[in-house]
Amino acid sequence: MNAHDLLWGMTPVHAPADAPAWVLDALVAGHPVVVRRAIAPLGYVPVGVRGRLREQRFAAVMPIAAVRRCVVPEDLRGVISPRDLPALQALAQLRPVLAGERWGVTGSAGFELASGIEALHAKSDLDLILRTPERLDRGDAEDLLAILDTAVCAVDLQLQTPFGAVALREWAGGSRRVLLKNAGGAQLVIDPWQAVA
Repeated sequence: MNAHDLLWGMTPVHAPADAPAWVLDALVAGHPVVVRRAIAPLGYVPVGVRGRLREQRFAAVMPIAAVRRCVVPEDLRGVISPRDLPALQALAQLRPVLAGERWGVTGSAGFELASGIEALHAKSDLDLILRTPERLDRGDAEDLLAILDTAVCAVDLQLQTPFGAVALREWAGGSRRVLLKNAGGAQLVIDPWQAVA
């Protein structure tokens, strides 16, 4: 299981004692949780519980044995929603651009497409992930960003390298060092495709 995967099977029994009521409500309702980048004890996976409000995010761990279903971002590329919102319009717009690449849908759009639970609104960004096992040239990153910036809403695309994730917008920018996020935390690196000592 990797960051952004959606998991079903977590119940209030698995929630920590300090979990707020909205967390328990989401789990009772059978909502999926999202795998996050963190280190968890053996036999557990680090997850985040989403509430109805943007600020309602709760970090927890889920027993791997409790997982009943897993949806990865790539599974959501072709899912069509009946709702007509800018993020979903942008997704339709970008599908042909990303065809042939290893990409998927994350964030609120991914959550909604996977679960059917309304999580998007008119001002939502579209969050995407692009698997990049090989180094993406900065010039190619700039070209891709220019295309994404033509979408009908803001698009936040993360490049998933073998060593963590970096924002496309940052990699396409002029900074010498960029922020790489992985289970151990976040650090500034020169090349996200090289192991950090």
